Amino acid sequence: MLEISRFSYYWLDTWVLANVIQLATQDFCTRFLNQTNDPCGRLFDQMTMAARSAPANIAEGNSRHSTSKESEMRLTDVARATLAELANDYLNWLLRRDSLPWSVTSAEYLAVNSIKLDRPDYKDDVLYQSSKHILSQKHKFDLWLTSSDSLIAANCMLVLCNRLVLMLNRQIERQLDTFKVEGGFTESLTAERLAYRTQQSQQDAAPTCPVCGRPMIKRVAKKGINSGKEFWSCSGYPQCNGTRNIG
Repeated sequence: MLEISRFSYYWLDTWVLANVIQLATQDFCTRFLNQTNDPCGRLFDQMTMAARSAPANIAEGNSRHSTSKESEMRLTDVARATLAELANDYLNWLLRRDSLPWSVTSAEYLAVNSIKLDRPDYKDDVLYQSSKHILSQKHKFDLWLTSSDSLIAANCMLVLCNRLVLMLNRQIERQLDTFKVEGGFTESLTAERLAYRTQQSQQDAAPTCPVCGRPMIKRVAKKGINSGKEFWSCSGYPQCNGTRNIG
C-alpha cells in the first residue's frame, strides 16, 4: 500500500488534469505528427516532454511541501511554465493551418470549459483507483480529443492547458499564503536551532538581555576587533540588538 502522506498529490485536481493533458498530448502527437509536418521528430519530443513535465513537477513540488515550501512553489511554477509552452504549441498548430482558436463565447469552448472534474475517492487502493480516476476524467473530453479533425483536438487541448494554468495560478497563491504564515525550510531550521541554543543557554545560567529581558545566547563575533570572541547576544536578535560581554 502506498504511504498516503508521501503521495498527497494524487488528490490534487491539478495533478489529475495534468495527467489527462499528458495522455491526450501523447495521443495527439502519435495521430497527427508525421514525417511531413515533423520530419526530425523535434515537435513530437518537445510537446510530449512539456506535457510530461507538468504532472512530474506538480508531484515533486507537492512531495516537498513538508520540507521546503520554496521548492514546492518553484516546481509548481515550472509546471505552469511548461503548460504555457505546450499551449503555445497547440495555438501554433491552429495558426499554421490558418485556423483560429475557439472564441470564449463559442458553443465548443463553453461545452469543454463547462465539464467539471469529479472529486477523487480512492479509499485504500490508491494507485489503482487514481489511475482509474484519471482515465475516467480524460474520457469526459473524448468527443473532442478523439476527433479525426486535428483542429478540434488542438482546440480542446488549448482550452485544457489554459484551464490548468489558471488552476496552478491559484495553487501557487495558496502556497504563497502558507509560506507567509509558516515560513519555509530555512526558517524552520533557524527556529529549531535558535530554540535549542536558547535552551542550552538557560541550562548554562545565561543572563537576561539588558534591553528586552529575553534570555541571551552565546554567539561568536565574525568581524571587527572582537572577531572570533564569544559574547552574549539577545535570543530575540535581529528584533533586539542587546548584548553583554562574557566574563
